[in-house]
Amino acid sequence: MSVLSRREARAGYLFLTPAYVLYALFIALPLAAALALSVLDLDRLTLDMTYVGFRNYDWVLGDPRFWTTFRNTFLFISMSVIGNVGGGLLLAVFMDRKYPKFILYFLRLAYFLPVLTSLAFVSFIWKFLFATDLGILNYYVQLLGFEKIGWLSNGDIAIYSIILVDVWKNIGFFIIIILAALQGVPKSLIEAAKIDGVTEWTMWIRIKIPFISPVLLFLVTYATIGGLQVFDSIRILTNGGPGDATRSVVMYMFSEAFSAGEPGAGAVSALVLLVVISLVVAAQFAIAYFILPRR
Repeated sequence: MSVLSRREARAGYLFLTPAYVLYALFIALPLAAALALSVLDLDRLTLDMTYVGFRNYDWVLGDPRFWTTFRNTFLFISMSVIGNVGGGLLLAVFMDRKYPKFILYFLRLAYFLPVLTSLAFVSFIWKFLFATDLGILNYYVQLLGFEKIGWLSNGDIAIYSIILVDVWKNIGFFIIIILAALQGVPKSLIEAAKIDGVTEWTMWIRIKIPFISPVLLFLVTYATIGGLQVFDSIRILTNGGPGDATRSVVMYMFSEAFSAGEPGAGAVSALVLLVVISLVVAAQFAIAYFILPRR
């Protein structure tokens, strides 16, 4: 190897070093720590560690509350994906028209502004809106002649209230991405379809939706992974209540590791969540490779 080649290789490794250091600090080391904690019993006062094998795994996987949180999380995911991706697609179709520029800019700003707002701030505002006695929503519900609704105190309704906040907060991001994908559909395809007398519905089903299907798959995966990690809004709005009606997997992990003083159980639940996220990503790649149309 020549001197110039060695210098170029050295420079390349130097440029890659910050990325490897960040990967080690924020991914590799926490993952190794979680794997170690999952088979240890840690005394938080004395910091004494005892090897317990798979006892933490047996405890978490045998805990009904853990599977309740998984059920809540997947209900949240299914509804938020429908709301964010499905609703984002419908609104993007509505905006994919020839509007005056100022109207289009206003709509984009109106939908995207909540995305830029802090989730904690948004959650606090919605908590006041959802208040049973003094909330604005119940004020209008009573004006219509109905009884007050326990938006956050009713176990059958609370999870849907949190989903509503998530969709209101994030749908603007999905609208912008889908709208950009729709505007990337080749005009020649659309014009050729119009010349052939293709109806608007057929054009959407046969041309536009298949063309943007990779983007839709990415957004579904993105929303699913985000739903698996939901924590902030639930923590602020309901703190997992009433009971465990809105508790998510991440909240279970947090409560076991810090509130209950069982870092081993928290590590196990984190590893289970990592496996589920990995399966979701693997499914995305499989669908993208074997099912989606190729251009």
